[in-house]
Amino acid sequence: MAESVLEVKNLCAWYRGTGVFGNKTRTQALDDVSFSIAHGEVVGLVGESGCGKSTLAKVITGVIVDTGGEVAYDGGRPQMIFQDSYSSLNPVKTVGWIIEEPLRVEGVIAPAERRRLVLEILDRVGLGNEYAARKPRELSGGQRQRVSIAASLIRRPRLIIADEPVSSLDVTIQSQILDLLLELKHEFMLSYLFISHDINVVYQICDRVLVMKDGRIVEEGEVESIFNDPQHEYTKRLLNEP
Repeated sequence: MAESVLEVKNLCAWYRGTGVFGNKTRTQALDDVSFSIAHGEVVGLVGESGCGKSTLAKVITGVIVDTGGEVAYDGGRPQMIFQDSYSSLNPVKTVGWIIEEPLRVEGVIAPAERRRLVLEILDRVGLGNEYAARKPRELSGGQRQRVSIAASLIRRPRLIIADEPVSSLDVTIQSQILDLLLELKHEFMLSYLFISHDINVVYQICDRVLVMKDGRIVEEGEVESIFNDPQHEYTKRLLNEP
């Protein structure tokens, strides 16, 4: 693990449910997935809706526990940035409360220091101190996503999983958020697993790409290699879609 912030080996995952006759069902969502992410690397995960991208994120962060295989971290559990910043932020709490909550739960840092850290990270994502007193509904989509980024960074993780973090934003705001993510990557020595269906966005921000189909990784490689010389027919089809 010296060179990797995340190691995934032979990972499988299942969803449990109930069939039409009340019988218990168990559907496989991930099948023998293996990959690693190096320190400071941005790895893109692409594939059509339903292929298992978000399921993989949930397994890595511990939300889904019916799994097999291995997931190992260097530097603590990864944090998430979600696609829908509005639903992922508590609507009745202030921005400051939302960002501070992980530190409050840990109960190690004194209240005054927690508040200082909240204002510091707000400033770093481009929001002034006044935003700490606002609620999510008072913010634009881009501002809410900046709050989500701040909340993901407050515990200083090594790895961020960004699940479609710019897909709900217009093109101008997308570019601003992508630039911010890259700035933060260098400042905080972060790695990203960047999940997206938008091939162009992946090309802009990622060093390496994983292509997922039906819960399996069917191709992986450096971003230039995947885009210029794809080997798998599924990858070629994704690249040719408008």
